[in-house]
Amino acid sequence: MTSRGTAPGAGSESPSGETAATYAESGVDIAAGDRAVELMRPWVEKASRPEVIGGLGGFAGLFDLDPSRWRHPVLAASTDGVGTKLVIAQALGRHDTIGLDLVGMVVDDVVVCGAEPLFLQDYVACGRVVPERMAEIIGGVAEGCRQAGCALVGGETAEHPGLLSQDEYDLAGTAVGVVERDKLLGPDRVRAGDAVIALGSSGLHSNGYSLVRHVLLGPGRMHLDAIVDDLGSDRTLGEELLTPTRIYAKDCLALIEEVDVHAFAHVTGGGLATNLSRVLPAHLDAVVERRTWRPQPIFDLIAGRGRVEPEEMERTFNMGAGMVAIVGRDDADRTLAVLIARHLPAWGAGEIADGNGTARLVGSYPS
Repeated sequence: MTSRGTAPGAGSESPSGETAATYAESGVDIAAGDRAVELMRPWVEKASRPEVIGGLGGFAGLFDLDPSRWRHPVLAASTDGVGTKLVIAQALGRHDTIGLDLVGMVVDDVVVCGAEPLFLQDYVACGRVVPERMAEIIGGVAEGCRQAGCALVGGETAEHPGLLSQDEYDLAGTAVGVVERDKLLGPDRVRAGDAVIALGSSGLHSNGYSLVRHVLLGPGRMHLDAIVDDLGSDRTLGEELLTPTRIYAKDCLALIEEVDVHAFAHVTGGGLATNLSRVLPAHLDAVVERRTWRPQPIFDLIAGRGRVEPEEMERTFNMGAGMVAIVGRDDADRTLAVLIARHLPAWGAGEIADGNGTARLVGSYPS
């Protein structure tokens, strides 16, 4: 795994007798970075696979990819960040789940094409390295990798005083997976009459938080420590907003083993219709019935408090469906059985029909 940080030097006397400047005086504390690495070590060791070579502290992460396992392997890669959900984590001083969001955003893009996520690398930029905080963040990344079945093989923590305030940080990552060339999923497999199966989200996931903050947390509005009756639980608004992104990778791979999946669509920025359209051939449409599910209360709260139009809501948020599977009509029941047996909310949401390569939502959500 790549090293995380640099080491400051103590001030020393220059030939002129003046105290020499040090890296630490400029705001970069590499001793804190080294301490952070040691605190991360137990978490990182749990997020491994047999193919990983070496351990924490190397210049590069090593992964022994055995080509004999595949006939014609194709590598799949995805890079993403968590976005302004980080502002909520920083405001609450809670950093142990934001790494799961990062993993979900990248590994579930990789699995969409049918690829098994192999490994992930992360990058944290911060204004000041606080070892315990960095360990919390990377602990969440490691837990996400464990849930996805991939290894955390590398990372970097960069201290940027003057660019970020002391308590600010940003988080990004890249995941790499592999799939057989003849098992790639996508538009060329989708057929008229296929069933559209929705996989439930855990809530907002990691998209639309700039709008969330604008309508819920603007001046004179709600507070993160408030318990909101409209959410139907005793959790605070902040706890609701920090609900980790659901990681679908293992569920999707398990489904591929049991059913002839034609395509997946990961519902992130742009919403359900936009992302589902990305896996449709030019001559087919996806028709999704809103009546087949009810979005979680957090979506109603955002729409109501912000007077956000329905079209804007569906263009910004997943509305309760974080992943979609397209399977043959005859495989729909089997698909639901597999997913529900894995304790994943899933339902038949629509079908594929003749059209022009677009996805559209029809009808109304249940009241």
